[in-house]
Amino acid sequence: MKAIQIQHPASLDTLKLVDLPEPPAPGLGEIKVRLRASSLNYHDFAVVTGMIPAADGRIPMSDGAGEVLAVGEGVTEYAVGDHVVTTFFPEWLDGTPPNTAFTGVPGDGIDGYAREIVTAPTTSFTRVPKGYSDAEAATLTCAGLTAWRALVVDGQIKAGARVLVQGTGGVSVFALQFAKAMGATVIATSSSNEKLARMKALGADHLINYKETPDWGTKVLEITGGRGVDHVVEVGGSGTLDQSMIAAKNGGHVALIGVLAGFAGPVMTATLMAKQLRVIGLTVGSRQHQLDMIDAIEANDIKPVLDKHFPLAQLGDAFRHQAANAHFGKIIVDI
Repeated sequence: MKAIQIQHPASLDTLKLVDLPEPPAPGLGEIKVRLRASSLNYHDFAVVTGMIPAADGRIPMSDGAGEVLAVGEGVTEYAVGDHVVTTFFPEWLDGTPPNTAFTGVPGDGIDGYAREIVTAPTTSFTRVPKGYSDAEAATLTCAGLTAWRALVVDGQIKAGARVLVQGTGGVSVFALQFAKAMGATVIATSSSNEKLARMKALGADHLINYKETPDWGTKVLEITGGRGVDHVVEVGGSGTLDQSMIAAKNGGHVALIGVLAGFAGPVMTATLMAKQLRVIGLTVGSRQHQLDMIDAIEANDIKPVLDKHFPLAQLGDAFRHQAANAHFGKIIVDI
């Protein structure tokens, strides 16, 4: 079985393609899956570059999709030939996340999906949306579910809401698609006018180039007639949070998802309190959230936006493409 392993010291240059023994036949409550695709997330980048420490020899990648090869005793949810997609937190099925959730994240606390075959409990997977390819399904585990939870689970988005999405990576593109499906007005930001044009083609109502307009929070207030937005999908972190708080309406919701612009920094606490904002940190979601999202994807005929494809052996090059910020939507690894 082909797989990619992290070698210490972790870096893109030390990712190693290896041959490993094929996983065993599935046991009670398990399925064996031939993985066909994965997709890149910033969390994966942080692991393979050593920003998030992982064990020497760890197989990276939290996302995976493929075909069921065999089912173990007691399995009724899946059959041989079914296509499945992985979950980010295999132990978080519903309700409140367990305290041990992160220790079981594939590609981080345990081996992930940069490999051809995996045997795991059925709860490590869900069904895929009807009509989805494995590459399309592999975008849902982290990016799709993060956007869904931000707007639908935590945000309780309503028709007519005003939503701000930052950038044009996987989470932000999914957030645009989900928001439009829910009847929202969407403001999109990017440093690239070309990428903003693509966001407009996907339904964005207003566009802001944040390099040309550094005080984009004030621009959002102008666009909304001084009211601000109901929801901000905040992927930048400390480097963009202040502008997000300016952009939000009084009592608005800021979904704090990413740290692309900074892991830590000062916060305008007076603005946070004066505007009575709800700043909610989140990391992906539960298996039940994923099943609910898949139902909504099917009902609204939503398809992910795919960027370039890379073979498994070129995983390092895929991450270099991601680091260059050259992508729009999701980068795919074909396995």
